[in-house]
Amino acid sequence: MFHMKETTFMKSIFRAVLPAAMGLILAGSQAYAQDDTGETAIPVASSSAPAAVALSASDKAWLKRIEQALNQSKTFQARIQQLDAEGKRTTGTVWMKRPGQMRLAYDPPSPLLLVANGGKVVFRDNQLDQTTVIPIERTPLGLLLRPHVSLTDDVTVTGFQHDNGLVQVTLVRTSSPGDGSLTLVFYETPVALRSWSVLDAQGRETRVTLFDVHAGADIPASTFVLPAEND
Repeated sequence: MFHMKETTFMKSIFRAVLPAAMGLILAGSQAYAQDDTGETAIPVASSSAPAAVALSASDKAWLKRIEQALNQSKTFQARIQQLDAEGKRTTGTVWMKRPGQMRLAYDPPSPLLLVANGGKVVFRDNQLDQTTVIPIERTPLGLLLRPHVSLTDDVTVTGFQHDNGLVQVTLVRTSSPGDGSLTLVFYETPVALRSWSVLDAQGRETRVTLFDVHAGADIPASTFVLPAEND
């Protein structure tokens, strides 16, 4: 059994900030459409800039600790349990290798597979024989797969709470907040991730819990081969 309060700070970060790929791709896809050829259309621009929350010096120090932990390791593997907006629970396995590579394979009978590589995210539904392709920089996922993860440069913190032993941070991409928001909740003592969620433009939320975490895992390159796209 994976006990969150007994993990190190780095492992607790990796438990949630990297694996909610299903929620991330759905959030990012709200601003995109595909034409008859399957090509991704021009993104829909956000109508307004995100409103940043006021941050104290202490709040900013928490963001730096999270940022540093995310940049300490290049690879990650874990089991996941995901709860979607309809209350459906799904399990699977996630692999991550920065920069820019991720694979999320859901357990049978789910037909879903998501792979990020080569600057794009490919979401495959084998049951429907459908493939969705989105540029990685247009998804919240892209923020976490960069060579260097930053929570300040082009990201806006839209929510921050620190009380009752918990720290909660909500983030959006400053130039395109419609791509979706990420919310991280941490235990204060010891510092450990409690939950992770993605909220899309329609108000649908995806929550993810991880277990059996392996930071620094040796992951073969074949893990991140993209699924074939529709002709």
